[in-house]
Amino acid sequence: MSRAFVFPGQGSQAVGMGKDLAEAFPVAREVFGEVDDALGQHLAKLMFEGPIEELTLTENAQPALMAVSLAVVRVLEAEAGIDLADKAAFVAGHSLGEYSALAAAGTFTLSDAARLLKLRGQAMQRAVPVGEGAMAAVLGLDLDVVREVAEEAAQGEVCAPANDNAPGQVVVSGNAAAVERAIELAKERGAKRSLLLPVSAPFHCSLMAPAAEEMKEALGKVSLQAPKMSLVANVTAGSVNDPEAIRRLLVEQVTGAVRWRESVLYLKGQGVATLIELGAGKVLAGLTRRVDREMNGRAVGTPADIEAILKEL
Repeated sequence: MSRAFVFPGQGSQAVGMGKDLAEAFPVAREVFGEVDDALGQHLAKLMFEGPIEELTLTENAQPALMAVSLAVVRVLEAEAGIDLADKAAFVAGHSLGEYSALAAAGTFTLSDAARLLKLRGQAMQRAVPVGEGAMAAVLGLDLDVVREVAEEAAQGEVCAPANDNAPGQVVVSGNAAAVERAIELAKERGAKRSLLLPVSAPFHCSLMAPAAEEMKEALGKVSLQAPKMSLVANVTAGSVNDPEAIRRLLVEQVTGAVRWRESVLYLKGQGVATLIELGAGKVLAGLTRRVDREMNGRAVGTPADIEAILKEL
């Protein structure tokens, strides 16, 4: 099958997300209600009305983005009576999007995915006090050069590539001072731009080890089913179907790099020509062509998008 479904990560959140879906489709409202019940909070109200500062808090943004993705999934399934597994052989998600992908593929229940992401956000925030860690995007240098820059910038602290998103778009993560040094070194090495990202913690580096321990404990208590579509995992950029392997990789993912560029190339090697991004924003759809010009990226997050894609599926 020449398509895969992919699911966005943090940074795609915006006030009002999911509101048009809730107004147009009862099944979307059911998803948001189920997530609210699982978390014991009015997350849908926060998504629809803001404030953005509260929505952007990691513990809110993560389950909120998953909720919008799963609302799109449920609408596609309900409106057209389609089974996603009949339409694609693979799913993948960027960081927290891996949980959305697994919920879409039937590995997690919606409620378990919401609770795990709430905890994941809280655990990541607890792992490093605000201000002690940072992340920066380095534009215009390839992964190998950014890896050298990060090693040079570390100086006994932590600094490492956290996201390899596309050629010339790599994110580094670590101690704030080390990341600041990496920004300057990257500029010296010819980066087009290097800039700090507005995040509250240094995700996907070894500083997240306490959060990985918390997730290991939490994931150990949750039942996982084999996914209906193979997951292309962030930390291996290869496919996985075994529930116990998925459990282990989700723990490793907290401290490991998101190998998105390689994941897209892996999918291409499996015959995938189109990545359909389900959920808020268009980040992954935009990255697809930057990774490989022969591949197409489509974003499906609004009622109009859904109407258009249903004609193709």
